[in-house]
Amino acid sequence: MKKNKSKKRFLQDLVAAECAVPFQGLGLHESDDSAGLVLRCWLPDTEWVEITDTARRRELGRMERLGNSDLFVKAFPRRKKLFPYRLRFCRHGQVFEDLDPYQFRTSAFERHQPDPVRLHDNLGATLVSLAKEGGGRAEGVLFSVYAPSARAISVIGDFNAWDGRRHPMQSSFEGIWRLFIPGLDAGALYKFEIKGASGNLLPIKSDPLALYSEQPPGNASIVYDRHGYQWQDAAWCARRDEEGYRNDRPVSAYEVHPASWRRHPDGRHLSYRELADELIPYLQGLGYTHVELMPVMEHPFEGSWGYQPTAMFAPTSRFGPPDDFKHFVDRCHQVGIGVILDWVPAHFPGDEHGLAQFDGTALYEHPDPRRGWHPDWNTYIYDYGRRFVREFLTSSALYWVEEFHIDGLRVDAVASMLYLDYSRNAGEWLPNIYGGNENLDAIEFIKDMNVTLHREHPGVMTIAEESTAWPKVSRPTYDGGLGFGYKWNMGWMHDTLSYMSKDPIYRKYHHGDLTFSLVYAFDEHFFLPLSHDEVVHGKGSLIGKMPGDEWQKHANLRLYYAFMYAHPGKKLLFMGQEFGQIREWNHDLQLDWYLLENPRHAGLQRLVSDLNNRYRSEPALHELDCASEGFQWVEHMDADQGVISFIRYAANRSDHVVIACNMTPVVREGYRVGVPAPGAYRESLNTDAALYGGSNVGNQGVVVTEPRPMHGQPASLCLTLPPLAALYLCPDE
Repeated sequence: MKKNKSKKRFLQDLVAAECAVPFQGLGLHESDDSAGLVLRCWLPDTEWVEITDTARRRELGRMERLGNSDLFVKAFPRRKKLFPYRLRFCRHGQVFEDLDPYQFRTSAFERHQPDPVRLHDNLGATLVSLAKEGGGRAEGVLFSVYAPSARAISVIGDFNAWDGRRHPMQSSFEGIWRLFIPGLDAGALYKFEIKGASGNLLPIKSDPLALYSEQPPGNASIVYDRHGYQWQDAAWCARRDEEGYRNDRPVSAYEVHPASWRRHPDGRHLSYRELADELIPYLQGLGYTHVELMPVMEHPFEGSWGYQPTAMFAPTSRFGPPDDFKHFVDRCHQVGIGVILDWVPAHFPGDEHGLAQFDGTALYEHPDPRRGWHPDWNTYIYDYGRRFVREFLTSSALYWVEEFHIDGLRVDAVASMLYLDYSRNAGEWLPNIYGGNENLDAIEFIKDMNVTLHREHPGVMTIAEESTAWPKVSRPTYDGGLGFGYKWNMGWMHDTLSYMSKDPIYRKYHHGDLTFSLVYAFDEHFFLPLSHDEVVHGKGSLIGKMPGDEWQKHANLRLYYAFMYAHPGKKLLFMGQEFGQIREWNHDLQLDWYLLENPRHAGLQRLVSDLNNRYRSEPALHELDCASEGFQWVEHMDADQGVISFIRYAANRSDHVVIACNMTPVVREGYRVGVPAPGAYRESLNTDAALYGGSNVGNQGVVVTEPRPMHGQPASLCLTLPPLAALYLCPDE
């Protein structure tokens, strides 16, 4: 041992579980006189210890207990070369054999320069093979954790009776603590017992870099073998990243809460594998291009829906192990469905086993509650000014893409990250260095995260849930933007839902709510979201928001969906709304699938399937979603009759779709609409068709133009507009 560290003090630190440098005294060392070797082993609650030279397969006898302590010692006066050894010991009357962890130096890992955006390759619990001092190798788990203010840390788990005395970790004096424990394998449960700077015992912590987690109340981290799953989607991922994400492609996402989409009759959740068997064919049948999962990162409180995660690298084990989640993603890719995950870098909960006050200090959260505490959700806010926190979050984003082949991240609560005064009154927030309310550290983190993801995986989307007028959210960072691929169009959602919820007799007074979104539709690359947020907390369901009797409610919702799919922007619809779920969403119950026995609900579901297929197959409905050249008003001022009409163009402008929406329950006979080309137009979609539950009013499938200019177009169609319905009209070639 080093001279400046007395044997007595070293032993005291071991007894008190406050030893930060166990390798300085434990394991095999040169003796004080340098003439031989001395072996010291720390084995609490052990009656006797014997040692074996594993290289020579020789028994070397028993070790001596040092006084009344749990430190065992054996001297080898004439040995000058380190040798590998194995311990045989008796604990509580049972005999065990094991390798001593303190013969495995981790200096190679300490010299390794970690990738700052792949901390999961350097921290956490990693299955490795390490060399023994003196020769040979052993398989086991290398535990590494960042806790720069800790005085001492021990690994505890089901392999050491959760005893913090048995496996003290070695400090690198750079904030990282490590210990290799031989013989452990995937599935081992573990946590960290941490002493604060003053020696106080902190709440037992789960691993911030855990890749697999136990369910409450245990909340232990679980050792996971990252390399066991054999993927079958190499072609999908290669094509995705080679081509990059492109705004000219259809993106129609079905938002799912895995715990409540469908359940077993006894109320149990479907597993990841069962979701693969049931959800994926359902998505195929409805024609969706993507599934968006509400957060699957491990979270202790199910009522948070995943938006208060405690493990930013671990898919929740509620539905199975990580390999089963990989199986779900893999199966999606094999049938051509992309997977988007909700991801929450804005805040984290205060559960004592989590990140809060991790090493006795504000390691992950901002230390000032005016920046570090979120009043809306009673959660901690990350300290984006700290380099390690930025690396931790960026590593998490990259881990989901690289480890689970995720195709997109929808970033939750971006507005709360951008503004220092978000949900705060005067005097409750701290301005930035320039006196403004912008969170400059969060802005830089967001930009860096987007640049990193798009550099490493050009085909992966990032989508911002951002509800304010912050400029250039979905523009590149080199153009002064935040670097997201898309932004949720919350303004469109609020305005159009407000309009649709009104009785048609009053809609003419609110016509601007329907049309205003086109003023800014191309300022950003938009997603049109009808998400879970619109069907919870007393808001009811989408069909419940529609006015009128049952027939009118369904007709209004069919009209609304058709308007959404024709409007510029990518699409997102929350589960259950595709068939007109009547009650408000409840995360503890499955969807009301019995409603599909009602022809109107089944008809609505059929319409959503047809809308998805029209959207995917008609280039005019998606190619120029994010470009003004793809949209042209025909008539948007006819508030009195409650009609709007417009044209969507493909990149080839001869390819177009004319859309006419009648927002009233009155049939409009002889309604004239200007079109850009003469000839026959096919009624490719009519939301009032009988197969959707409508009254079957329409135009007998095909309408021929008349040489009568209208609305600035060279020809026009004389249409019958069904009640509360939308028409899609395409040139009949």
